[in-house]
Amino acid sequence: MVQLSVENLSKAFGDVQAVEPTTLQFADGALNVLVGPSGCGKTTLMRLVAGLEPPTTGNIYIGNQRINHLTALERDVAMVFQSYALYPHMSVFDNMAFPLRARKMSRKERRKQVDHVAEQLEIQDLLKRKPNQLSGGQRQRVALGRALVREPKIFLMDEPLSNLDATLRVTMRAEIRRLQQRFEVTTIYVTHDQIEAMTLADNLIVMNDGAIQQVDHPQMVYHVPANIFVASFIGDPPMNIIPCNTRELQALVQAAIEPRDNLTWTVADVGYIGIRPEDVQLTTGTHPHALCGTIEAIEPLGRLTYLNIQYQQTIIKASVSPHLRFKHAASVTLEIPSSHLHFFDAAGNRLYIKDD
Repeated sequence: MVQLSVENLSKAFGDVQAVEPTTLQFADGALNVLVGPSGCGKTTLMRLVAGLEPPTTGNIYIGNQRINHLTALERDVAMVFQSYALYPHMSVFDNMAFPLRARKMSRKERRKQVDHVAEQLEIQDLLKRKPNQLSGGQRQRVALGRALVREPKIFLMDEPLSNLDATLRVTMRAEIRRLQQRFEVTTIYVTHDQIEAMTLADNLIVMNDGAIQQVDHPQMVYHVPANIFVASFIGDPPMNIIPCNTRELQALVQAAIEPRDNLTWTVADVGYIGIRPEDVQLTTGTHPHALCGTIEAIEPLGRLTYLNIQYQQTIIKASVSPHLRFKHAASVTLEIPSSHLHFFDAAGNRLYIKDD
């Protein structure tokens, strides 16, 4: 295991700042997932680490060694691409052995290394086949195997599952997780799929507009988002973000923070409140700080149902039991538990309280 870090690293393409100056330590021996919308800079950041793009500013370190001057081949990193990038005229064995041949490893050692990794990936029966004789999942395993045989210091994956169907993606997610834990290679995994990010990551790195928004364990990112972007991006469906511009909501915030004597901010500092759909409760009685709204849409998903509820100028999404029955345009009363509220200032940044 080695420590990978970047210091004041940035990349500009002409007038476009693809990656803002970034200083970051990737968790050692862990699966670090870079997640964000398309065009946010996550793939560019990974390509900088790989040596496929020169940085505009900053430094990249593996351990204590600055590697800016090293070529991609000299950095001892292995990369798995979205397209697999297998050689169609070569067998599975030769595809996996190719990087070992480039290192001038003996035939005997190549065979030993490929056989070992193929066994780990359960593809030892496929070694004589060509890529066009394999399924999408098998080709993905071969691509992983070709990277793993090198025993690299750093493992880079650029949306490796995006070409697979939904069922196979779930299977391969578990496989990648298992392999990474077994080999304990420091890994950077790039995806725009926040569900994939949450299920895979030891360390979650959320990006937007070329800048790091939050770095933490996935559960912390979900439960304590650093800003409105993270709150809205992580979660399916995302957190409800409600402007704190009515007396009802301001009273709700006041009641939630009133017992606390450790705050450095007041109700006046709250621009928005946030609440996850699963924390919104529907009520039939009269409750303090309940909100009244109208059902605008009903989304049954089998295991649960989502309701889109119009409150003032905002849609609040609530997750409810599929056994409950609702009608379109019906009036409902929402109870927002104060213990599940998130507070953000007018700029969208989280307002922290000690109990978090």
